[in-house]
Amino acid sequence: MRNARAVADFLGLRGDVVALLTAMIVIGCGEELWIRFVPKYLDVLGAGTLAIGVYDGLKTLLGALYAYPGGILTDRWGHRKALVLFTSLSIIGYLIVFAIPHWPAVLGATFLFLSWSSFSLPATFSLVGKNLAPEKYGMGIAVQAIVKRVPIVIGPVLGGLLIDRLGFRGGMRVALVVSSLLGAATVLIQLRISEDESSSFQSASWRRGPRIGDFRPELRHLLLSDILVRFCERIPFAWVVIYAMSYPGIGAREFGYLTSLETATAMVCFIPIAYLSDRYGRETFVVATFVFFTLFPLFLLHSQTIAWLAAAFVIRGLKEFGEPARKALIIQYSAGSNQGRVIGAYYLMRDLIVTPGSLLGAWLWEAGPRVNFWGAFVCGLAGTVYYVFHLQRRTS
Repeated sequence: MRNARAVADFLGLRGDVVALLTAMIVIGCGEELWIRFVPKYLDVLGAGTLAIGVYDGLKTLLGALYAYPGGILTDRWGHRKALVLFTSLSIIGYLIVFAIPHWPAVLGATFLFLSWSSFSLPATFSLVGKNLAPEKYGMGIAVQAIVKRVPIVIGPVLGGLLIDRLGFRGGMRVALVVSSLLGAATVLIQLRISEDESSSFQSASWRRGPRIGDFRPELRHLLLSDILVRFCERIPFAWVVIYAMSYPGIGAREFGYLTSLETATAMVCFIPIAYLSDRYGRETFVVATFVFFTLFPLFLLHSQTIAWLAAAFVIRGLKEFGEPARKALIIQYSAGSNQGRVIGAYYLMRDLIVTPGSLLGAWLWEAGPRVNFWGAFVCGLAGTVYYVFHLQRRTS
């Protein structure tokens, strides 16, 4: 018992955090049964290329637009009520896709079934801030990151088996029923989260909308660096699989192995790096993760064999090296009664600005992989140098 308590304390598994992590696994296992197959499902239902592209764009856009109101609702209502609302909206979306097997309905339901993953981001971060001491923020985020990846390992395999056995339409419908039931179970789990104390939410501050000038200087500098580094990620993102299968010439199975290698590399890093960053300082680890973001496109460009591609994807996995530290800094720099709103504003600004990076990447790809990957490298280098410059100014 004492050993179990020591492990729980080391991992930051306390009270509401355990309920949150359990909820993330349950709803994630449901969504991952089918959500990665939605583009193909749209194709089966007769949607054209444009409609499928709109769906892909909506995922990115809603991730940006929902974060800020999600933070506002979390601050106003408390974590339990907000999370239950976001989950309930997602369940309604699942049921619409189940009940109306036509592609326009699927597109419309996207605004609902992405509610959990998009609205809840500020709530999951601020719940860590509420329940854990500042020196445990990194560990709390690291455990969240691992838990979020567990359904990705399990769900798509089971969903694929359903689709292979029952056909695309039948398999998707069964997966949606299972997802709805798991969503209902998630609501019951979230009701175990303790009711927040009355909040001193500052209503006037959110009516004027998110403003970068409201951020602490440390958060503002992190945001601007993060934007440049995310351009480094976004510019080549859609073209990585095309490059790997066209130039080194690997097959789809090999690319799947590389993706698994990337995910495994990230998961192995989370706990030890979170511990070290909480203990010895987070900023150095954020610099390290920005460096790995920056190096990946150049390393990929010069990878002409499966062995070198594997090394490139290990570097891509290592870009998560300092993610718990970076997210812990966001929690730290946004502390206060409006923490959810500030976290939501951070992601709203970052993702809205970075969204056109996909179009920029397509334009650069027209000039060739070298131009695309070098352009990504320059953005990553600029973001890293900017962050290091302001970090040195702050610590000198």
